[in-house]
Amino acid sequence: MQDLIKDAFAQARELVLNALGQLVAEEVFPAEAVPAFNIEIPADPKNGDVSTNAAMVCAKPFRSAPRKIAEAIVGKIDTTGSCFDKVEIAGPGFINFYYGKGWFGSVVKAVLDEGKDYGKTDFGKGKRALVEFVSANPTGPMHIGNARGGAIGDCLAAVMEYAGYDVEREFYINDAGNQIEKFGKSLRLRYMQICGDKGQEIVAKNLDMDTFCKTIYEDTETFPMPDDVYLGMDIIAHAKNFFDEYGMIASAQPEEECKKALVDYALPKNIDGLHKDLAKYRINYDTWFRESTLHNDGSVQEVIEKLKAGGYTYEQDGALWFRTTDFGDEKDRVLVRDNGIPTYFVPDIAYHYNKLAVRKFDKAIDIFGADHHGYIPRLKAAMTALGVDEKKLDIVIMQMVRLVKDGETYKLSKRSGKAITLNTLLEEIPIDAARFFFNLREPNSQFDFDLDLAISNSSQNPVYYVQYAHARICSVIKKLKEENIEAKPFTADMAAALSTPEELELVKLMATLPTTITEAAKAYDPAKVTKYAVDIATLYHKFYNACRIKGEEENVMQARLSLSMAVKQIISNILEMLKIDCPESM
Repeated sequence: MQDLIKDAFAQARELVLNALGQLVAEEVFPAEAVPAFNIEIPADPKNGDVSTNAAMVCAKPFRSAPRKIAEAIVGKIDTTGSCFDKVEIAGPGFINFYYGKGWFGSVVKAVLDEGKDYGKTDFGKGKRALVEFVSANPTGPMHIGNARGGAIGDCLAAVMEYAGYDVEREFYINDAGNQIEKFGKSLRLRYMQICGDKGQEIVAKNLDMDTFCKTIYEDTETFPMPDDVYLGMDIIAHAKNFFDEYGMIASAQPEEECKKALVDYALPKNIDGLHKDLAKYRINYDTWFRESTLHNDGSVQEVIEKLKAGGYTYEQDGALWFRTTDFGDEKDRVLVRDNGIPTYFVPDIAYHYNKLAVRKFDKAIDIFGADHHGYIPRLKAAMTALGVDEKKLDIVIMQMVRLVKDGETYKLSKRSGKAITLNTLLEEIPIDAARFFFNLREPNSQFDFDLDLAISNSSQNPVYYVQYAHARICSVIKKLKEENIEAKPFTADMAAALSTPEELELVKLMATLPTTITEAAKAYDPAKVTKYAVDIATLYHKFYNACRIKGEEENVMQARLSLSMAVKQIISNILEMLKIDCPESM
């Protein structure tokens, strides 16, 4: 796996350090330590392909003007054997390096030789990383926030795999605690409503499910629902299906038995629905981890005892408190209420302890909504108190998305008048667009998701634009084959034929894919990869419009065909990594 940008940076650094070493040995400059200096790709290509501020940072220790230092360094640089063929000085003392023809050819050859592996890096060193995302409560359908979290989490996991991590994907099922109690209460109330006189009148009408649910929902006069329950149509549908299967028998049972029967009936169906909806979204998890296992195997009680033994707890007003203020939190947190029931914080501690201390992942990465921002310090405090390195736990904060249709905010689903769900979203737009669009911005940024743009076949639609670049290259290759023109092995002569600004600009961007993958994994930001995909599609379309392939001199034609095939490979690698279709015709 080659990273030609990384190699170029290393060569530039070595050339500068060797030159400085000679200058110090010749006593041109004093024998002072060389400060850290930057090697980077300049924003303006007029300033070279690689640039360094080495002369500027050496001004103080060498007691000399940066420009003078730069001139001395450049005077000692010999680019023979390096990927550069020219070095210049700019401005107050920037040293700019320019790639030689051989370097451009090596990029094209590297892509063609590595094929599906091009872009992969060893940044992760095989470390085990667990990416937990979505983890929606199984008490109802997934909403638009889960749609973004799913795309970010799954694509981040893929990027980290490309960057050399051993990655597992996990869904945490909250099948215990207050939300399940609330789920059971909601189900029982709707079931009892259906079993009542007015409910039975509605049942006798033999309405379709959507109409039935809406009619029951609107019956607030004879059966008002309290505020502390779930009011979604899905609750009514579960209660109706349970009634259809078992009749009124459970209505005569004690309340807790009735609730348990309804939860035992509805919860597996909801969890199965999560599986199906996420699989449709091209998300498949390695593990579905149930919160209930932490209660059943004693893990919840174990972390309470560990925190007690460490001296991190105290009792007050009959409750057990965790001294999170010792770790910088704004206030201490309750672990066990005065009724003896642990708060939701305790199983969360046990779950993350399980990830890092029991299953021994090197990294545990959570995708959280913005409303969980304040939750991070107390989770990290708990890990530290339990003897786990809190740096192994990383939280990606994800902002919500505003859906826009016809220029207006789009909030309602067509069916129920309620907030749009993941499933209804995927009925509105292609899965490719959903996965790509949700990763167009870094997770912690808000943005408008334009539903009209997502379904449009235009260059304004970024995923269509990228897919079209791939299809365009496939069309070029197909047409040449029809005329018995096949790509030949890439040679140095072909490399020398790549000379136009459009060709060289495209090759330079191709070389940055491994660096982009590494940076995306380091920042937990898949948007860096989607942006790269749009950029390389843009430069290919620019190249295509400026540089003919068919009809050119043989060497030029073959060079441009090889360049096109390399771009095709890169786009294919990215789209397959993001689980987005890679069409050969459009």
